[in-house]
Formats: sequence, structure tokens, C-alpha cells
Amino acid sequence: MKLQFKPLIVNLAITIVVALASCQKENSTTPLDSSLTTASAVQAAAAATSSVAITASTETRRDSIYAFQTCGSFEHRDSIAFSNLPSAVVSYLSTNYSGYSALKSFSISNSAGTVTGYVAVILFNSNPVAIKFDSTGTFIEVLELREGRDLLNQHGYHQGGCFQNRNGLHQDTLAIDALPATITSYFSTNYPQDTLFKALKTFSGYYVVLSKDDNLYATVFSDEGTLISRDQLPTKSGWISSIAQNALPGNILNYLTSTYPGYVFDKSFSITRNGVLQGYFVVIDANNTKYGIEFDSAGNFIKVKSII
Repeated sequence: MKLQFKPLIVNLAITIVVALASCQKENSTTPLDSSLTTASAVQAAAAATSSVAITASTETRRDSIYAFQTCGSFEHRDSIAFSNLPSAVVSYLSTNYSGYSALKSFSISNSAGTVTGYVAVILFNSNPVAIKFDSTGTFIEVLELREGRDLLNQHGYHQGGCFQNRNGLHQDTLAIDALPATITSYFSTNYPQDTLFKALKTFSGYYVVLSKDDNLYATVFSDEGTLISRDQLPTKSGWISSIAQNALPGNILNYLTSTYPGYVFDKSFSITRNGVLQGYFVVIDANNTKYGIEFDSAGNFIKVKSII
């Protein structure tokens, strides 16, 4: 079974249209090429939601994708050179988004002109990612991306749009037995001890297989079934059990909602050793990028892995 998704093709010369004005009132942005939404309506929605437009092309249309709510009321957003970001920001991106391409960056200032934070926009595995940091360069959240017509849509997606996976129907999920034969043969030959938990097909065309033996792994394949990467996910060892999303501690769910707004839940696990809970591991999709996030037994964040 192959999902009918069109891969998002983002040119490395991607342009980001930004008004160098208050987040309360933005200047003109690139019009959305859509018969469903007028350019003026998109501009008004962008101003109302403090959003920044990213112009990206797909196989079927040229449209605009927006980083949603980049700053708060009475704050001001200014474009800055990527080289002017704090070193902590660059270090975070290099660690968590290996191989990324820098697209655009901004400083966020309050009404007194004091810098209160930064936004970095990057290209990672053919997908744009917008990330917010505080004034010291400490990570705050991965900003939600929306298509222009969805800026004032509380759901942040429309049917057929590039973020339609937010509708909760899990279009990216594949049955294990629907994986291409090249992928199942790879596991049979190289990792016959693996138990395959879940298979996913990303918006950009990659296959992601979650599996375990003594540890949990994410193995990524190209659309043709060629191995891209295999990563061990949690740092803690132990007995790994699949658990439902609603079985996760409340502070984990709150962390996911506040740190990855608009995220889509994929899978979660508990890790125990000698009958004692060691922690949790959660796999999510945020704006078509897959993340694996580890928490301790109390539900406190430990680390994140950008899978693809």
C-alpha cells in the first residue's frame, strides 16, 4: 500500500517574506496562489496571528507556508543574519538537525527594544522547520507551520493540504505487512531479532520503521526502499512496551502540546527494568518532521532525536 502524498519539494533558494515591523501589524506578504483565499485575507490573517510566510513549491502548486505565532503582543520581529544568532542556537541546530540548511533568522524584541528571543528557520530533510529560542539561545518550541488559508483555521489544516495528517486519521501509518519487500527483506537479513512495532510513510516519501530487540530503533528508508539510517532511540535500556497516548503522564502530554504545537502523535513506549519504571519514549510528527522524545520515569524531558 502506498499513500497518495505528494512530496514537498523545497528549493534551497526558498524565500521567506517577512515584514520588518511590529508583530501586531505586518507589511505586505507574498500572495497565496489559491482560488480559495484572497491575498488581502492572507495578509490580514498573518498580521492577526503574528505569522511569517515561507514561499515553497510543491509538485502541484506554488503556495505559501507560514510559521505560526512567531512572537507575542507588543513584540517586534526583525530579520538578522544567521551568523548573528547566539552560538547556543547554532549548537542546538547542529546537534538536533544534522545536515540542516539555514534559511532565515529573526530577533524578537519587546516594546523597549530589548531582545527577548530568536526564531531560526531551516531546511531539514526537504522540510522547513521554524524554531523559537529565548534571548540566551535556549530552545523554547518548534513553531507550528500552516498553509496560508489555514492561518485562522483552529485546526491548522485542510483536506488535501500538506498538513492534513493533523486530522487524526494517521494517513502516514502503514500496516507492517504493507511495507515494500525490500524493507522487510532488509530486516530479515540484517536484524532478524527485531520486532517491528510500527511503520510510517512521511510526507517527503521516506519510510520509518520502529522496532525493538533489547533496545528501541528507528530505521529510515528511501521511497525506493534503500536504507537511509538506523538509530537507537532511548538512552535507557530495559523492557520496552507499547502504551497508549492517554496512558502517558499528564506532564508529558503538556510538554508535547506546548513545545510542538500542532503535533501528531505516532507511538509511545514505557521502559522498565526489573519491574521498575525507567522512563517513557514518544514518537511524534511536527510539521512533517518525525521526532523521538525521551522522558524520565516522572515524565520530565531528557532528550529529543530528530528521526527524519
